[in-house]
Amino acid sequence: MERHWDTTPGRLRLARTVCLLLGAGLLAVLVVTAACLSSTWDAVQHRDAPRTVAATQLNLALNDMDAQAANILLSSGDSGTGKGRLDESYINANHMYQDAQETISSSLRTLGAAAEGDRATEDTVVALTDDFAQYQELVGRALENDEHPGGKEAARADYRRATDLLSQRLLPQARTLVGANNAVYESEYASARSDLTTQLTAEAVLGGLLLAVLIALHIHLTRRFGRIVNPALLAATLCALVAVACGGQLLTASGDQLTIARHDSFDSVVALSRSKAIGYDANADESRFLLDETRRDTYEKSFLDKSQELYGIAGASLSTYDTQLAETWAAYQHDHDDEQFTGEYRRELDNITFPGEREAAEKTVEAYAVYQKDDRTFRQLIAQGKLQEATVFCIGWGSDTSNAHFGQWVKALDQVTAINATHHDRAITTGRHTIRVQTPIAVGALLLAALLLVLGLRPRLAEFR
Repeated sequence: MERHWDTTPGRLRLARTVCLLLGAGLLAVLVVTAACLSSTWDAVQHRDAPRTVAATQLNLALNDMDAQAANILLSSGDSGTGKGRLDESYINANHMYQDAQETISSSLRTLGAAAEGDRATEDTVVALTDDFAQYQELVGRALENDEHPGGKEAARADYRRATDLLSQRLLPQARTLVGANNAVYESEYASARSDLTTQLTAEAVLGGLLLAVLIALHIHLTRRFGRIVNPALLAATLCALVAVACGGQLLTASGDQLTIARHDSFDSVVALSRSKAIGYDANADESRFLLDETRRDTYEKSFLDKSQELYGIAGASLSTYDTQLAETWAAYQHDHDDEQFTGEYRRELDNITFPGEREAAEKTVEAYAVYQKDDRTFRQLIAQGKLQEATVFCIGWGSDTSNAHFGQWVKALDQVTAINATHHDRAITTGRHTIRVQTPIAVGALLLAALLLVLGLRPRLAEFR
């Protein structure tokens, strides 16, 4: 007795069933992929990137707040009388101090909410919040003492304790939060990329098998029934091809956009944000140097250490740093593979990806070089006993002051950061657009292929009734 699958109608029904099952499997892969990608982009846009940025803003604002506290004490004039006050510097420092204070409070709230469920990060946020309250109390006491006659020395002592708390506990905790949140983003990215690789393999296998069975079925029908073309089956094959192509585009384009969002753009955002925080801390060291004569050697070394973090030059001292910076920078401009300097700038320059980014990054380094030369001018004025001139040059707001050149460096740095942040946001938008466009086309093409397959085989099967 002839088995059912050995008959022509049996083979046709088997081929139809196999095609429908392969199509259903491919449909499931694409739907799951689209859902996973949507979830990933939601996490990137609303959780991973924002809380890492909040941590970098916290790190920056802590340095800025401490710098402005020093600037307030430097520009306030004689304690209790205000005689000799640098009004513009004093007013601006107060405003910037309050802005930094608000940024820190906002960032702590964001990070506290984001840390729920992560015990280690929760503990860090709690510890940082408690230490920040203590820091504010010490700075508040310093500013209060500065308002009393003869209170400048007491104010310095309180500020010294505050800045010690900042350097020993607050900043390490803030850096821990930057690293922890950035690591979460990296872990999410690695997991998403791994899933995409698996899904792409499944899509290629299922799609390839589906197309192979459809083509084989079309060849069988041509030979068995003597017809060159089965229009419905040919259309079904073309629809399946469209579905496979759109599914492949969904997966590969999404992988590309994830890489742009995570490594091409956000790595630079983090490096540049870290650079800005280090720069603010180095700038604060100049104010601390002026304010606290007993610790000048410490703050001078700290300034050099932070300069090396930004643009590292082996063996450089403050007296040789400018010359070596100019030499190594000239070598880099001649050959971008030259590696005579290290640090955060090197990290950014090695990750140039977008139009205009290199030019903006190079302008940042050049603005940084100007600020570094100002530091030597500032220290020379102090060495000559011109303390008031050094103070005005350091924290004044004239166009030819160190403060103005520091602002130009920050502006240049912000422009590079903005380029990368824009492309990060654009990658998210493009990734979501890819899902919205490719998924409906692929799903619709698969459903249409299934319908055409059934319709195309129905007349052939009817011949055997």
